[in-house]
Amino acid sequence: MTENYIKVNTLSVSETLLKFINLEAIEGTGLDKKRFWDGFENSVYKLASINRELLKKRRILQLEIDRWHLKNKNKAFNKKSYINFLKKIGYVINEGKDFKIKTKNLDLEISKIPGPQLVVPINNARYTLNAANARYQSLYDSLYGTDVIQSEESASERYDPERGLEVIKFSKKFLDKHFPLKKGSWATIDRIYVNNKNLILQKYKEYKSLKNPNKFIGYRGDKEKPEAIILRNNNLHVEIIINPYAFSAKSDPAGIADIIVESAITTICDHEDSVASVDAGDKVVGYRNWLGLMKGDLKIKFEKKGKLLLRKLNPDRKFFLKNGEVSKLHGRALLLNRNTGHLMTSPAILLEDGSEIPEGILDAFVTCLCSLHDLKSKKNSRSGSIMIVKPKQHGPDECEFTDLIFEKVEKVLGIEKYTIKCGIMDEERRTTLNLKECIRKLENRVFFINTGFLDRTGDEIHTSMESGPMIKKGDMKQSTWIKAYENNNVDVGLNCGFSGIAQIGKGMYPEPDNMSKMLKEKINHLNAGANCAWVPSPTAAALHAIHYHEVNIFNKHQDLKKRKKINKLDLFEIPNVLRPNWSKTEIRNEIANCAQSILGYVVRWIDQGIGCSKVPDINGVNLMEDRATLRISSQLISNWLYHGICSRKQVLEIMKKMAKVVDTQNKKDINYQDMYPQFHKSIAFKTACELVFNGKDQPSGYTEPLLHLNRLIKKN
Repeated sequence: MTENYIKVNTLSVSETLLKFINLEAIEGTGLDKKRFWDGFENSVYKLASINRELLKKRRILQLEIDRWHLKNKNKAFNKKSYINFLKKIGYVINEGKDFKIKTKNLDLEISKIPGPQLVVPINNARYTLNAANARYQSLYDSLYGTDVIQSEESASERYDPERGLEVIKFSKKFLDKHFPLKKGSWATIDRIYVNNKNLILQKYKEYKSLKNPNKFIGYRGDKEKPEAIILRNNNLHVEIIINPYAFSAKSDPAGIADIIVESAITTICDHEDSVASVDAGDKVVGYRNWLGLMKGDLKIKFEKKGKLLLRKLNPDRKFFLKNGEVSKLHGRALLLNRNTGHLMTSPAILLEDGSEIPEGILDAFVTCLCSLHDLKSKKNSRSGSIMIVKPKQHGPDECEFTDLIFEKVEKVLGIEKYTIKCGIMDEERRTTLNLKECIRKLENRVFFINTGFLDRTGDEIHTSMESGPMIKKGDMKQSTWIKAYENNNVDVGLNCGFSGIAQIGKGMYPEPDNMSKMLKEKINHLNAGANCAWVPSPTAAALHAIHYHEVNIFNKHQDLKKRKKINKLDLFEIPNVLRPNWSKTEIRNEIANCAQSILGYVVRWIDQGIGCSKVPDINGVNLMEDRATLRISSQLISNWLYHGICSRKQVLEIMKKMAKVVDTQNKKDINYQDMYPQFHKSIAFKTACELVFNGKDQPSGYTEPLLHLNRLIKKN
């Protein structure tokens, strides 16, 4: 598909993008079109030049590190010598004095309300609306439809009364634990009402009250026969829905029909890892959805089970405070926007010399332009901020560049300096080793830091490619550097004053169909200090919200401040094996595991433009896969190939066998195109092989250059 470009000053702008900006995004903002394009053009050339220099610096530093490892190949690893070398070349810089972040005008969802965080592909309007509306979720539905409730008959179309009773039992225990009565249990209550600002819980003719009456916030409906009771714990709201006539309330003496839990407090609308966006048409789909969210009018019609449904943004949730005054709860997750990083370019705009515009610069201008609508209405950010999560930054100089991009955007859009806030994803090695100084560069904008194990591991493998063969993928989580990395992120955030102001986040739970396991394990993210953590679905958000009732994260922060700090030297440990003693079977199984993961993800990306989805692993367990999972798998095989752990012939044979496995796993998908046995006709198979065989030569081990190129070939 050939782009049709229109000249705007010295820029060649895709007609699709130009029409979107001029006729949709700018309309209603009060911004003059000529002022926007003139300011945009003046900013882009300077920013693009700096962008190129920063990418050049990445390459130079990588070459220096490669040379050091080659020079010291036959010597025992000397960590002190290695660190001194990294400082000498500017890969690691000296830490400055302690400081506290100065970010202003952050919403309560960032500063005061800990809770689950969703990440959603912005190109899918239906998923985006689901995620935005996931602020309040049914605990009953979330329990009934998952493996958290164990029963002889799993969740199905037919209602299972025993399963329903187990849901009610679980929910009453939840209430007993976090909203305990002075005496007795919620399970025995047969009437709930409000009298003189007090919540009355009645068991036969015995009157009971909450052990902590302050946890009762308000109600909906009539005091004597309320429709809902609003409770709050750890700044999270819970609504007890009362409707004795509802099917779900038949077994409940108090007529409780459901328990609604405040779930996805924030949602990242993603233009990066979870989308396959390679041209102007793809970019505009994402930008248009973001514009709809910022204007509050995004809608989508779709068919489900033979019915045509309309989805739009949920309204706020009105209720009465216990004194009778009308109040409301924000009905949607606070929406954040993840732009792309500094690496890729976009054919949506060509510069005067014919080169493509850096995609991250384009994202910053267009997503913030769309956000002007919300700065007027304040339906999303009531504090008047634009919150951009910026991924894949390498070190303080790239964070400083991000600050400059946002400053230029603010000037062009005519908004106050520091209106645009920045989330720093600690997922690249140079950022981890210099995290404090990265935060310092964005001290007036930073609202979020988090850890991303998979991208961070991919960068670890690529940066240290010449050091030797890496340990197996599953062993990475037990390596010395990663434990230090996770703790260091929290320690630095707390030391820089994040608690009660900004978010400290942890990564995605990868198994969307295994909620029982998540409920057992993901509380560890809170105990590690995270006041937000990623979940794969609205249902997972509802269940993960239970953890935030269990742990008062701000008290946890105070405890963590007193713990022994990590040994910073552990961050420099390289997860390689000097003398691998794996058996042939172990090697083959590891390659097969990685190859199946690569193919399962790439085939959907290339053939169908799906950037994130549930991909079955080699054992058939569905995992949430995106480019981060692809990066670690492809880099590991590349590393093993380079160090002779396996051969190209062996890897290719395994790739072909795994292609057949992936074809079988996708046989129910009517849009799926088989790779096996005509591999030469499959662009997806070709791409997967290139990611492995050319992985060592990819910048920082990123997968985007090959994915974008081959997706464009497929589309054309």
